[in-house]
Amino acid sequence: MKPGSSSRLALAGLILAVSMTTIDQTIVALSAPTIQQNLGLSHDGMQWAVNVYLLATAAFFLLGGRIADVVGHKRMALIGIAGFGITSLLCGLAPTGDLAEPWLVAARALQGISGAIMFPAAIGIVVEGFARESRGRAMAIFFAITGAMTALGPIAGGYLTQWTWRAIFWVNVPIAVAAFVIVAIAARPSAPRRERIDWLGALVVAAGMGLIVFGLQQASPWGWGSPAVLGSLVAGAALIVVFVLLQRRAAQPLVQLAAFRDRGFTLSTLATLFSSVAFIATFFFLSVYGQVSLGLSAGLTGVLFLKFFIGFVVASRVGSVRFDKYGARGVVLVGGLIGAIGFAWLALKATDLDFNAESFFNQQTWPIAIAGAGIGLMFSAVSTDAVNRAIGASYGEVTAISQTMKNFGGALGLAVFTTIVTSRLTDLLTASFEKIGGTAADAQSAVDRISGASGDGGSLAKLPTAVRDQIMHAVASDYAGAVQWAFWGMAGAMLIVAVIGVFYPAGRTSVAEASAAQPERAATV
Repeated sequence: MKPGSSSRLALAGLILAVSMTTIDQTIVALSAPTIQQNLGLSHDGMQWAVNVYLLATAAFFLLGGRIADVVGHKRMALIGIAGFGITSLLCGLAPTGDLAEPWLVAARALQGISGAIMFPAAIGIVVEGFARESRGRAMAIFFAITGAMTALGPIAGGYLTQWTWRAIFWVNVPIAVAAFVIVAIAARPSAPRRERIDWLGALVVAAGMGLIVFGLQQASPWGWGSPAVLGSLVAGAALIVVFVLLQRRAAQPLVQLAAFRDRGFTLSTLATLFSSVAFIATFFFLSVYGQVSLGLSAGLTGVLFLKFFIGFVVASRVGSVRFDKYGARGVVLVGGLIGAIGFAWLALKATDLDFNAESFFNQQTWPIAIAGAGIGLMFSAVSTDAVNRAIGASYGEVTAISQTMKNFGGALGLAVFTTIVTSRLTDLLTASFEKIGGTAADAQSAVDRISGASGDGGSLAKLPTAVRDQIMHAVASDYAGAVQWAFWGMAGAMLIVAVIGVFYPAGRTSVAEASAAQPERAATV
């Protein structure tokens, strides 16, 4: 096989592999009610099955990136792919009864760790497998497709769940097998480095990131004033400070802090953080909005994400071309502005429910597509630019930093927006229920059902049918009014991305330029 075709085949296999991880960020959340009902899980157990994946991924990304750089990218990619396929199979085999909850939560945690091992290693293979002049395009393709796959999760989940919820996990198994075979055959192995791994730093940062993400995830159900939430956030932040001090003193640190001296790298990391605040949260709130306010089935709710996906993919292609020619500054600025416009437009339209929601082309199609286009335009560009600025070919390490910020941003967005939406929904429903003869207890029961905090109808089921119908109408309109605040928040996050774009360094920075002083280790295409 020629080097060029081998590299392209390896790229295809890695896209397959990493797409499993990005799809799983969203597919389980949409299918959660069905899984909970079939396995008889508690609400807290189901929430942990959803959240532990994000927590484990965020906690272990930096270690995964460092191990990949030291041990070898191909070896760790294959381990990560195999691990993800096996743990996906275990998730789908979760039994019913008392064992269901610990089984599913543990399998999901191992899934997250496998993804944290796989993703940084995959980036190293892509960078090393392409010659200097071909790397930018390869990276753009990789980030555009794998990033867009996040939107495919809810679409696929809506249809697979109609067969069996287990299929959302089992579908990963043949994909993992195919990806493993392709990468094993086509990827060029990298030479291991004779360097030590900072295991103490890895333990500290994993604990710190884990505590912060845990605190953010539990802020909504426990409240921001909860001692457990505040304690987790403070302890996590303190451990991150300790980690930074350890890295400054380590001879071979887990993270090269010198990378943050590069203004472009620091700003690309911040752009990833704030765009992820909007990006990851979009899928949760659109899912609930589609089913609660628009009255759509899970399958038709997936169409909302298809609209977002179309905007994302088209803009990703435009963004990669502009990035290759002019650098990241323009696409970050314009992408942030377009995303802010799209989410603000969606917020304005959210409360107008008098239209055919089942029609593909309706009054919300353009706002959703434009919001997706804004994120798509800049997302792959900042990810690629961060890798381009890697120090000493530490591609796995730099990717781990970017992906940690992505997961952290997603957790932050979900925590903050969920708290705001729940508070606003409670106020709106309490006022609406009082007008139609309901009580504050009825309003809280409805809020709990929407947020998943209660599995029964509570006192709501005791009301007369006519009143209950009025309440369901109030729930739909009031949730639309509440989620409007989340969309405004997403618009604000993207506006911050646009501001970051203003300060972004002008001009191109390619892997070729960043590694010009290093020995060339890439294959010739």
